[in-house]
Amino acid sequence: MADAPGVDVEALEAFLRAELPGLLTGPLSVELLTGGRSNLTYLLSDGTGRWVLRRPPLGHVLETAHDMGREHRLLSALHPTNVPVPRPLVLAGRDVIGAPFYVMEFADGAVLSTRDQLAAFDASGATALADGLIDVLARLHRLDPDAVGLGDLGRPAGYLERQLRRWARQLDASRSRDLPELDRLHERLSARLPERQGSGIVHGDYRLDNAIVDPRTRTVTAVLDWEMATLGDPLTDLGSAIMWWDGMRGLNGPVAALPGDLAAFPDGGHLVAEYGRITGTDLSEMPWYCGFAYYKMAAIFEGIHYRSLQGMTVGEGFDRIGPLVLPLTERGHAALSGGLHG
Repeated sequence: MADAPGVDVEALEAFLRAELPGLLTGPLSVELLTGGRSNLTYLLSDGTGRWVLRRPPLGHVLETAHDMGREHRLLSALHPTNVPVPRPLVLAGRDVIGAPFYVMEFADGAVLSTRDQLAAFDASGATALADGLIDVLARLHRLDPDAVGLGDLGRPAGYLERQLRRWARQLDASRSRDLPELDRLHERLSARLPERQGSGIVHGDYRLDNAIVDPRTRTVTAVLDWEMATLGDPLTDLGSAIMWWDGMRGLNGPVAALPGDLAAFPDGGHLVAEYGRITGTDLSEMPWYCGFAYYKMAAIFEGIHYRSLQGMTVGEGFDRIGPLVLPLTERGHAALSGGLHG
C-alpha cells in the first residue's frame, strides 16, 4: 500500500471505512491525477468503485485559497440544482493525512484536454460542445445564491476592484522577477473598470477542461475545480472561458493549451454571442473582462512558477509555466484594447 505524494493511504483507508461504512469493498489505491495546478486531485479506487479526493498543495498556501470546507460546501449546495457537479461524500480535517481534504463521487465522462480528443469533433459537434459549455455557465449565473444557501459566499459589491487587488497581492507574494508589462496591465485594468457590474455565483476558472463531457451527447455532465468560486460579476467567468477556448483553438501562440488550429471549433466570439442570446446580458464591456482573464492567469502562473522554483509542486510540466507569463501579459493588453474576441 504505497503512499501517493501528499496522501497517507493506510490512514485514509481507515478513515473511509469508519466514516463511510460499505463504501470500500477491497483495498484502497490512490493515484495522483495529472492536471489541476493548484489543489491536488487524486483518483481513489478499491478495484470496483472510483472516487476523487481533493487536498491543498504541499506548500505556499496564500490567503483563503485551497479551502476544502468551502469547496465541499459549494458542491453540497449545487448538487441538487441543474448545475451538474459531483456529489460530495465526506469532508475531513488535517488529522487524517496531514492536510484537510474531501472525497466526492467520480463523474463519468471525458475531460477533453488533448488535441486528438478534440480533433474527433466535426463542426456540428464542436458547436454543440461550445453551446453546451455556455448553457451550463448560464445556468450557474441564473441561480439565486440565497435560494441555494450560498448567499454569504462572497460580497458582490466591489468585486472587480477586490479581484484586481487580490491578484496584485498574490503576484507580489510570489514575485521572483520584474514583470513591468504585467504591472502596467494591472494599471490599465484599474483605470477602466466597467461601470455596470452584475452579480451571481462565479466559478472562477470556467473552461472546457474543468468539465466532464459525455462524448456521445456532447453535454457537460459535471463541472470541476470550484476552489476559486465566490459571489461576484458573472462576466469574469465568460472572459475566462473565452481566454481558454481561443487558446485551445491555437489562436494564442505559445499560450495555447493545445498545439495546432482546431478549425472545426467556433471562436470565442461564438461563446459571447451564445451567452448573450441565453441571458440577454449587456456584453459591451467584454474586452475588459477578457483582459482581466489574462491578467489573473498570468498572476496564477507566476505563483506556480514561484512554487516550482521553491520545490513546492508535485507533478510534471511546472517548469513550462514560467515562460507563459509574458505571452499571457501581451494577450491581456491586446484583449483590453479590443484586439481579441469579445
